[in-house]
Amino acid sequence: MQHDHDPDCIFCKIVAGDIPSKKVYEDDDLLAFHDISPWAPIHLLIIPKTHIPSMAQVQPEHAPLLGRMMVLAPQLAKEQGCEPFPEGGFRLVVNTGDESGQEVHHLHLHVVGGPHPWKQIL
Repeated sequence: MQHDHDPDCIFCKIVAGDIPSKKVYEDDDLLAFHDISPWAPIHLLIIPKTHIPSMAQVQPEHAPLLGRMMVLAPQLAKEQGCEPFPEGGFRLVVNTGDESGQEVHHLHLHVVGGPHPWKQIL
């Protein structure tokens, strides 16, 4: 996959290695790392390496990439310490646009878990 890049985007800079991150996963198309302002004991971000500003700009050709992000999320949640389903679990969040709380305009999937973190974010 060709990777579009926005030189002003902090996540594009992380993908390029210009800004360090605590990576937990990387392949040719995806990068996952710990959030620098976690909402919960486990808080990861999964991002496409290509610059897609938000879910509002997703196109049909992005479907395989989004599917891979969704399949990767439970694997990383478990690896990073989320307790298994059904007693444990995790939350997936994708904010889209300023009104939703999207702070970085590069598509990212929050993987949030640990003991009852939802009370803090709802």
